[in-house]
Amino acid sequence: MLKFSEANAKTGRLNKVHRLRKWLKNKKKVYSLDLPAGHSCPQAKLCRSSVTKQPNGKLKLTDGPHCQFRCFSATAEVFYPTVYEARQHNFSLIKQAKTPHKIARLILDNLPPNCGILRYHVSGDFFSAAYFQAAIKVAQARPDVLFYGHTKNIPMLVKYGDSLPPNLRLSASHGGRYDHLIPKYNGPNSIVVFSEKEARKKHRKIDHDDSHLILSNKPFALLVHGIQPKGTAASKAVFALRRKGVNYSYSRKGNK
Repeated sequence: MLKFSEANAKTGRLNKVHRLRKWLKNKKKVYSLDLPAGHSCPQAKLCRSSVTKQPNGKLKLTDGPHCQFRCFSATAEVFYPTVYEARQHNFSLIKQAKTPHKIARLILDNLPPNCGILRYHVSGDFFSAAYFQAAIKVAQARPDVLFYGHTKNIPMLVKYGDSLPPNLRLSASHGGRYDHLIPKYNGPNSIVVFSEKEARKKHRKIDHDDSHLILSNKPFALLVHGIQPKGTAASKAVFALRRKGVNYSYSRKGNK
């Protein structure tokens, strides 16, 4: 069975967004379907970090060669081995399913009965064309559920963007291998910024609760967050945000 995570601090705020209440009637909840950071993100570049299990059983975090800001989800996997194992479990099941139909069936059969909103990938990404196509099939089969997420699989967004079901909202995430294709996608796109000032300079509002992604096609920004490598620009930015009291952390134990 796939393991779905309950809402973290960020996705949990969707409960307070008035325009999304219709999806959460009758005690419906927000969940996420998560995969291992980095390993399931073949298109990632600037945020690529991943965790591997060593022969001695310990977990090791490695930043990619072009990493400018560490994926906060990778850090969570090191701190919480059960999170790492759950994401690896989901990754294995989806890869084994292989085809769009079988992957869609796997998700539909395991989707929590009280799911009203599902975020694809607080950690991870659509790592294959089959998985992306399966997400479309799932949304078509469950019009009563709102599905959404960020992705760096821009080629799939460009190919299927105009035909996505209305209950599947996807943002093109900058910082990957296919950024040059993002202008071809007629939907929202996001960038990571190191300060509120940078967001204003780039004329983007900061999305603290995923509502910009879901409710608007306008470009938006995400504040850098999580534990960053010591001495880096990202680390200094997180420290400065913390000193200002900016709510940049979205984590919740067991669901990062």
